[in-house]
Amino acid sequence: MITASALGSFALIVGLLTLTPGLDTALVLRTAALGHNSCAWGVVLGIQTGTLAWGVLSSLGITAVLTASHLAYAILRWAGAVYLVWVGSRIVVATLRRRARADLAQAEDAREPDADGGFGSGWRRGAVTNLLNPKVGAFYMAVLPQFIPVGAPHLTTGTLLAGVHILLGLLWSGVLIAFAQVLRGGLRCPSVRRILDRISGTVIAGFGVHLALGD
Repeated sequence: MITASALGSFALIVGLLTLTPGLDTALVLRTAALGHNSCAWGVVLGIQTGTLAWGVLSSLGITAVLTASHLAYAILRWAGAVYLVWVGSRIVVATLRRRARADLAQAEDAREPDADGGFGSGWRRGAVTNLLNPKVGAFYMAVLPQFIPVGAPHLTTGTLLAGVHILLGLLWSGVLIAFAQVLRGGLRCPSVRRILDRISGTVIAGFGVHLALGD
């Protein structure tokens, strides 16, 4: 069985990874800041569903295909890159279309098709974003086996470790959503919302470009 020391070491590694600003942070903050709490928690749980899937696949050794096959890794990497650029571009283009509207009309029609849609829409966005990121799979494949003791059941132990990562992710996401609620007052101004959307859309698309150009 995994020791408390190994569990603590793993928690420290994934905890630091969770706190590092990245695509997940941008998705959760933007969705929550726009006032879509249900959708924001959908994004959070979608991301954690992806984390659980990567943990289980790594425990079974399936993600070894990503490290052993350059083609498989490249296909998943490009699929993720295209998806992120598409999502980010939609956000930015939507702000450009709204720019010509009157401020009153903007305030009444400020909801984004890709930011709204409720829990299910958010869950799909979070899950797809996580599952199409091969770097998450590569991370789990490189790190997870080091914390599974010899003779321990791989699936059970790997799922337990992924559960630790998920728990930390949920806690941090709760903090992000609470922080985003503080920003909502300022986001009632259409111009501020446009700026936020352009920044977040550019960041998301930028992650896609970085993923495409990465090794």
